[in-house]
Amino acid sequence: MLQVPVKTKAEHLHGIVEFDETYFLESHKGERDLERKPRKRGGKASKRGISSEQTAVLVVRDRNGNTTDSILEKSNQKTIAAVMLPIVDSDALLCSDTKPSYKAFAKKSDFELKTINVSAKEHVKGIYHVQNVNAYDSRLKAWMQHFHGVATKYLDSYLGWMRLLDREKNITAKQLLAVISGRNFILQPLMRS
Repeated sequence: MLQVPVKTKAEHLHGIVEFDETYFLESHKGERDLERKPRKRGGKASKRGISSEQTAVLVVRDRNGNTTDSILEKSNQKTIAAVMLPIVDSDALLCSDTKPSYKAFAKKSDFELKTINVSAKEHVKGIYHVQNVNAYDSRLKAWMQHFHGVATKYLDSYLGWMRLLDREKNITAKQLLAVISGRNFILQPLMRS
């Protein structure tokens, strides 16, 4: 049942498409025989900032709210291209922060890219911004806090649950669970991709 939401990613993004990465602490919750000392529920990394203890998730969202995400093994131009090229229209205009791998991806793939220097407190350049994707990242992080840490092996399923809940704003998690388990056929249109 957890695998159903994984398949509900947007398959087509167009217009202005924002993308950004968010990070989750790598977790082996529920596993035995760890090579490190177990952390407390929802613990913290031993190193500051982005490190091997973090799992990168690329979130891609157009201005219509169509959203996809992908767990990245590495955060680089090649992995970003593997996620975005199959789903983003070739004439889409991309918006991101100033991360070098984003610029390299856009240049190599012939996308027009508008960058926002968020670290310099730049938020908007006319109609160009990353507020849509950053707001989604914020909602995602807040929602994930309820679970006090999610095992990395199940992260993709939880990302799917969030996409569904975000897309279907008038449905509760309990109603959504009923749809996924097949107990409520009236809400079946929710299962479109």
